[in-house]
Amino acid sequence: MSQAQDTLRAQVEAAVVSACAHIAPAWPLDQMIAVNPYWGRAHQSFAKAAKLLELTAASPLSMRNDYYAQLWQDGVIQESHLQQAMDELSSEHSMTHLVSFVGGKNYKPLALPLLSDCYDKTRDLNHEPGWHETVTFQVSQFCAAYFDEYQAAWHPHKDAPLYASWLNEVRHDRSVRVLMHSDDLIARADAMHSDPIEQLTQVLRSLDIPPEQWDLWLETVLMRVSGWAAACSYRAWQANLRGETDTTLMELLAIRASWEWLVDSGGREDDSVWVRWRALWDKIGNYDSLSRSKLLVWQRAHELAYQEQLAQVLMQKPSAASGAPEVQAFFCIDVRSEVFRRHFEAQSDGIRTGGFAGFFGLPIDYTPLGTQSTRAQLPGLLAPSLNVTDSSGDASKDVELATIRRVKLQEKASLWPFSNVPASSFSLVETLGMGYLGKLLKASFFKADNNGVDKLGLSEDDCCSLRPTLGVDAEVLPSRVDLAAGVLTGMGLTSNFAPLVLLVGHGSTSQNNPQRAGLDCGACCGQTGEVNARALAQLLNHKEIRRGLAERGIVIPKTTYFMAALHNTTTEDVTLYEADAVPASWQSQLAQVELQLARASDAARLERAPTLGLELTEASIEKRRAAFVRRAYDWSQTRPEWGLTNNAAFVIAPRERTRGLCLEGRSFLHDYHPKQDADGAVLTQIMTAPMIVTNWINLQYFGSTVDNQRFGSGNKTLHNVVGGRLGVFEGNGGDLRIGLAWQSIHDGQQYRHEPLRLNVYIDAPMERIAAIVAEHEILQQLIGNDWLYVFQLPEPGSPPRRFKH
Repeated sequence: MSQAQDTLRAQVEAAVVSACAHIAPAWPLDQMIAVNPYWGRAHQSFAKAAKLLELTAASPLSMRNDYYAQLWQDGVIQESHLQQAMDELSSEHSMTHLVSFVGGKNYKPLALPLLSDCYDKTRDLNHEPGWHETVTFQVSQFCAAYFDEYQAAWHPHKDAPLYASWLNEVRHDRSVRVLMHSDDLIARADAMHSDPIEQLTQVLRSLDIPPEQWDLWLETVLMRVSGWAAACSYRAWQANLRGETDTTLMELLAIRASWEWLVDSGGREDDSVWVRWRALWDKIGNYDSLSRSKLLVWQRAHELAYQEQLAQVLMQKPSAASGAPEVQAFFCIDVRSEVFRRHFEAQSDGIRTGGFAGFFGLPIDYTPLGTQSTRAQLPGLLAPSLNVTDSSGDASKDVELATIRRVKLQEKASLWPFSNVPASSFSLVETLGMGYLGKLLKASFFKADNNGVDKLGLSEDDCCSLRPTLGVDAEVLPSRVDLAAGVLTGMGLTSNFAPLVLLVGHGSTSQNNPQRAGLDCGACCGQTGEVNARALAQLLNHKEIRRGLAERGIVIPKTTYFMAALHNTTTEDVTLYEADAVPASWQSQLAQVELQLARASDAARLERAPTLGLELTEASIEKRRAAFVRRAYDWSQTRPEWGLTNNAAFVIAPRERTRGLCLEGRSFLHDYHPKQDADGAVLTQIMTAPMIVTNWINLQYFGSTVDNQRFGSGNKTLHNVVGGRLGVFEGNGGDLRIGLAWQSIHDGQQYRHEPLRLNVYIDAPMERIAAIVAEHEILQQLIGNDWLYVFQLPEPGSPPRRFKH
């Protein structure tokens, strides 16, 4: 290869890397966690990203005109908010013009065209298929078969890389040639390079795309299959965590770009499709929409309105708790925990709650006893370094139970192909007939636990004898003590221990819901927090661990007992684990705590009921709980709970700063004690991990709301599972759908989620915040480019001060 060819290849590779870098990963269904779909654009300002997303995908970063018009009419957005937004964004539009604009026709962004789009204008689309839909269908169906692990009866050449496998198929598949009346398609496919970078080079040169437009064109191409691109980006993300590389996303780009080359007739005369395409590309590319800038002003005004409202709440004097704590309960920072914590604390002045990321600081994955199925139990940003499995405490019994499970699972294996039929559960009755209806009703009435996969192959008694265990022996004891000390320090729990400390993970219950992992704990990689809470409780109750902690200055009284619990966010029930192991001296107090938890559950249901359309104010406690349980196990329910809908804030402060304040289930709450963190190490950890996770959650809901077509998954009732776990189609084709279903953000009448960028409130000196941001580029990008807002939280009575980088 000549030096010129080497240079050209390097330039193409750089453009490919740039385009691929903008694609955020999407986790598979069984690990579905919230992901910021704009993660690859953190280095761009919010305004610049808005422009590029509009150009490459007609994707907005704001709502439609009529949405803001209604907020204006309702008085949510006021003149002061609009004026402040105009000043911040240096808008040259007048207020009168802005108000008139949102009262007019909804603005529709226009994306850059591809050559295939222009060829579609030459086809009779009323009687023949278009290239756009056909290419998307072909790429999507091929990827579904290639990546499938559970469903498909046919697979492409999976032993070959993605591009090579596709190239082999397209050279032999005559269906598209017949369907599209493209006689030379196979011959053109034979002329493609076997190397994806060489093929991309051929495409760029053949279509005569200027080098300065390579990045933009490649990104536009990739956004046409953005769902599968996100799935491929996940593979690269996981490879990176393992210290490896993965080129699947680049190969997907080569496939989709090659279709543009296959479609091209080669004509370059003045009236050719190619010439018309280039003219339209330049026209749209050179147009800078004023409508987009106006909508961004309204978006910012909406955020200012919420910030003003929340500031008034945070300036209130919180409720003071007096006396020694009787119970301490640490919940996940999840916004759904805020409601329950508030009601639990209201039961007694001796109850204290805290917030900590729901994986409880354990860098673990989990392998159920007797299986080879290992899953991550930590945020997707991190890689596990420790493994947890189940143990009864008796090694010989563990071997026996492992053997029983393996035999039982092998017996069940023959049923798996049917259970993984790639049909939407909502349409399954129609497909299989009324005979299947009885099974669905049985699942509703008898409450089959859709989250009970860890119990497969064992009896209920056997399952109860097992508990997730992180081994502690002499060899690993020092590292386990270090781990425990780090967790307690991060929780701010190094002294003044209550007799009972609850570690409360969370999970959800729903039937007929392929995306149910998205309602579980995102900090546990789309699983419940049960494993982490139980493993940590066992660790902190261990005598040798406590002895080691005491040597490090963390003295846990002998009278203190750590107990794991699980908060079901759908039913508001709280389950306590190993309650029979609580010291006898604490049994009477435990009964009181269980009563207080039950009362808090009922109060939380009362608060949530109106949001679910349930009128339960006059109902008994038993009927209220029954209504929530029925909803959780109803196989036809498309909105079992609202999840993290309407999340908008993250408070990093001692609970004393927010105790008794109603934050409406919209705020993540993470305990932080600035006086115990002189060097800023704990705050650094929070800002570079939990704060990033909340940013991901916040912008997943944002993206699914402002552009559900691109970053949401559409109508849940039309979902068909792809590959057993890869994701969903909406209907039987199209691109892979990512993000949240329409039913997760809209109740059928109105939006239930307000798309606002996250507002972070930190109880720490401004200098400490600034020093941490200065040391971490990703924080500089997120804050400096307005992907989230950071405020310093002063003493009650004083307004928060915005930190600007």
